[in-house]
Amino acid sequence: MQENKYINRELSWLQFNNRVLQEAEDESVPLIERLRFLGIFSNNLDEFFKVRYATVKRIDLAGKTGKSALGGIKASKLLEDITKEVIKQQSESLKILDKIQHRLRDEHGICVINEKEVSESQQKFVKDYFLSQVSPALVTIVLNDLEELPSLKDSAAYLAVTMEMKAPKASRKITNIVSSKKERKYVLIEIPRSIERFVMLPSDDDKRYIIILDDLIRYNLNSIFNIFEYENISAHMIKITRDAELDIDSDLSKSFIEKISESVKDRIKGDPVRFVYDKNIDKDTLKYLMNKMGIDHADSIIPGGRYHNRRDYMGFPRLGSKELLYDTKEAMPIPGLALQTSLINGVGKKDYLLYAPYQSFSYVVKFLREAALDPRVKTIKITIYRLAKISHIASSLINAVKNGKKVLVQIELRARFDEAANIKYAEQMQREGVKLIFGVPGLKVHCKTCVIEREESNGKLKKYGFISTGNFNESTSKLYTDYTLFTANQEILKEVNKVFDFFETNYKVSKYRHLIVSPHYTRATLYKLIQTEIDNQLQGKPAGIKLKLNSLSDYPMIDKLYQASRAGVKVKLIVRGINCLIPGVPGMSENIESISIIDKYLEHPRIYIFENAGNAKVFISSADLMNRNLDNRVEIACPIYDHDIKQEIIDGFEISWSDNVKARVFSEKQNNAYRKKTKPRIRSQEALYDYYVNKNENFKQ
Repeated sequence: MQENKYINRELSWLQFNNRVLQEAEDESVPLIERLRFLGIFSNNLDEFFKVRYATVKRIDLAGKTGKSALGGIKASKLLEDITKEVIKQQSESLKILDKIQHRLRDEHGICVINEKEVSESQQKFVKDYFLSQVSPALVTIVLNDLEELPSLKDSAAYLAVTMEMKAPKASRKITNIVSSKKERKYVLIEIPRSIERFVMLPSDDDKRYIIILDDLIRYNLNSIFNIFEYENISAHMIKITRDAELDIDSDLSKSFIEKISESVKDRIKGDPVRFVYDKNIDKDTLKYLMNKMGIDHADSIIPGGRYHNRRDYMGFPRLGSKELLYDTKEAMPIPGLALQTSLINGVGKKDYLLYAPYQSFSYVVKFLREAALDPRVKTIKITIYRLAKISHIASSLINAVKNGKKVLVQIELRARFDEAANIKYAEQMQREGVKLIFGVPGLKVHCKTCVIEREESNGKLKKYGFISTGNFNESTSKLYTDYTLFTANQEILKEVNKVFDFFETNYKVSKYRHLIVSPHYTRATLYKLIQTEIDNQLQGKPAGIKLKLNSLSDYPMIDKLYQASRAGVKVKLIVRGINCLIPGVPGMSENIESISIIDKYLEHPRIYIFENAGNAKVFISSADLMNRNLDNRVEIACPIYDHDIKQEIIDGFEISWSDNVKARVFSEKQNNAYRKKTKPRIRSQEALYDYYVNKNENFKQ
């Protein structure tokens, strides 16, 4: 066994984000989609600093090394390593952005111009647009006379304006005034989020012109500061990122909604953890700003390019050019389960599996809408983690209450960066009569499940429901791949009800024969399942482990997989994000292979497959193999009993495993090397779509 058995979690995450950056660099990806990957890369990095970097910084400031929790690296050293890697990636992202914009200009006549490139015919539009749309929304702060800087918004972009003032008229005749240091005024302009970042300009030729809002403001600096007598003026962008950890009040007189709401508001006071600045900014201006903002050595200080908040590129204009975007593929129906018929009756006869976005998420909404209308449905229970901005899920639940159903919603108010949205929905549903539960003390509720009870013709209540690997969110269902099992298996749904009982009576811990439930049983059950594969391997029986995850970072679980490898068990891992396991090391993990797939859709399902001596056990789950999912969250892994559905999930895993276009291979080098391209060319997300097309055609025959 080698000394360093794990990849550090934070450094592994940075390599995941580097894979996102690889998609932005990939010339086979349509150009506007490449810009969007740059936006995702930037947005991911913002969240990383708000949460993970902030956590490591707190460990360092507390005077602790954190080595046991950080994979053997001291917190202070890790902060340095993160900053070094981020500077490298940021530099690469700027080069990629420049290449993309050159291709848009040269090959497609789409010109992203700056303030110095505005033509005479565009000047009036730029000035009028600024005066009518932008100027009223600007927040402009003159810093010189302020003893204390107003709190800058987390991740907002600011133009740091420096004005070199003209000398007073009475002093201009003094000969040595030229050699004296000129007075400067320093101003911050907040880039308004309420206005589109990319502004389309009029054109008098066959090209299309876009100016970024930052440059449109730069063009109009004189309009803003014409009351000042200055000789020179410049504007460079800065951005500050703050610690986003919620500090929840312990006041017993306040409701949980009040506590979370106040904590979210208090984020604006979080300590700074990252400062990004335009590398061309004047040194004196930079020094002044850093002193004013209290930026110190423990913060990550990143020299960047001219534009920050590149996350806005996720919303770059579509421009009506199909060749610049991914092909739009229509989501398919589930064979044998028509949206035009009763889904509840259909699910009552057999289990069905939905794999979004290859198949339509409308089945989830239709199931709830039907339950809201069916006079025989008595109760609906559902967990909610992240909802769409306009949620048909929420409206269906409110509709059910209006039709006399008892509706119980477990809503997780602490879903990271969706707290405010969930509070809004919670208050709306509460007003309409939905019964809400706000989680379990000390645990986040991350499982995704729903169970309804309907009175059948014989007068007995029968349960129907679904269990998913992802959120009940119509927007992300078009972008994330996730499994949802629709079932009327009474034993499984009885156990789902036990989970809801636990939400209400936390001191009672039920036992489960079918579901694997965190935080009480997942770790021990997975250890047992892995041990069974080890025993089978040693006894000469078929053995193997296949896992598809978002993240793998729990060290004891990794050690158990290392143990399986040493026993000769073949382990295949598809991990999209963090992966702290080092595969392919002789004597430790030589029987473990691991890949990551980054492509058009975000790979989101969690799948556990155990060979089990030839009678495979297959589970879909909401839980990654991270400490938080195993020990600090309520999660559900659901067994798949239907033979056809089990085979469908295994087929899906094997198609993903065969990817030789978008698969990167994990190794000790952490270099995100693409899997060696062999024939036939297999891009798994395209192959999966074809798999479901064939499935539908075969069903029709």
